[in-house]
Amino acid sequence: MPAADTTPAYRAADLVGFARDLFAAAGCDGDKPQAIAELLVEADLLGHTTHGLQLAAPYLGEIEQGTMQAKGEPTLVADRGAAVTWDGGYLPGVWLTARAIDLGVVRARSHGTCAIAIRRSHHIACLAAYLTRATDQGMMITIASSDPADCSVAPFGGTKAVFTPDPIAVGIPTGGDPILIDMSASITTNGLTNRLRKEGRRYPGKWAMDAAGNPTDDPNALFTDPPGTILPSGGRDHGHKGYGLALTIEALTQGLPGFGRAEKPTGWGAGTFIQVFDPAAFGGNDAFTRETGWIAAACRANPPVPGGAAVRLPGQQGLARKRDALKDGVRLYAGIIDALKPWAEKLKVAAPRPIGG
Repeated sequence: MPAADTTPAYRAADLVGFARDLFAAAGCDGDKPQAIAELLVEADLLGHTTHGLQLAAPYLGEIEQGTMQAKGEPTLVADRGAAVTWDGGYLPGVWLTARAIDLGVVRARSHGTCAIAIRRSHHIACLAAYLTRATDQGMMITIASSDPADCSVAPFGGTKAVFTPDPIAVGIPTGGDPILIDMSASITTNGLTNRLRKEGRRYPGKWAMDAAGNPTDDPNALFTDPPGTILPSGGRDHGHKGYGLALTIEALTQGLPGFGRAEKPTGWGAGTFIQVFDPAAFGGNDAFTRETGWIAAACRANPPVPGGAAVRLPGQQGLARKRDALKDGVRLYAGIIDALKPWAEKLKVAAPRPIGG
């Protein structure tokens, strides 16, 4: 990312307002523009720059093409109180996921837990950005996602892609800052792969393999004919771990909602699984945060490896970055605002001014 002193800073509220106005002008109804805007900016606040406002331009393109639906409600497929299934009808996945979490929090207070499976959602952006929506209310949450219309990761021992990177995120209240885990069943994501390829850079390690099965640090290997693949988490040595996680996530996000690769869908989309847990229904809120707070403190106090930085918890750096950005301004990855300027002109929406600009 460009050095902080050369990158314009924007007020987070101005970026949210800009994105909200773009999606409203593009035809999104109800609270969809606000939800999409807040969560895309939240990803940038946390430092997930490939899954924040960088996605706004392609999302607007999908709306224009009619492949993301701007208006409407999900269809209820099943509801057993603590287990709910929606057909998202390719409505904005960011809005669908936020709405599902809100339902999950309400239902978990009654049932102890609530799981929502969503089929035929559009892309859901950054999973970490949603977690505090539940943890701020004392709830533990798990979110998983896959795209049954796409594949870029081979099963362990194979050379042909079957899975998407298959992200999974977990939010854990601790009594202090929550633990925010955001990982995937593959070593890296399609978003970073595309960015590195566009910028002529390589992976930091041999995170992919070419079509012949040779490990490589070249993201261009995924765009040959036939294409190579991203390696599962664990790589060539321990990739059975990422493979097992991918199978689990595909079952949660396609098997449970009842729509996935077997239907051979086309177009950018997602299968999504959300589960919210109310600790009060288990061992109790105080007991939960006593345990999670203890383990969080033990990890932070752990002696670092020689020459290493202090041990930190998942999400700790992102939350610190967010606090700084809310105070000093959000410094977006280069090119994000430039990609949105044509949409701003087309939709007659004023672009935000940098702080001091």
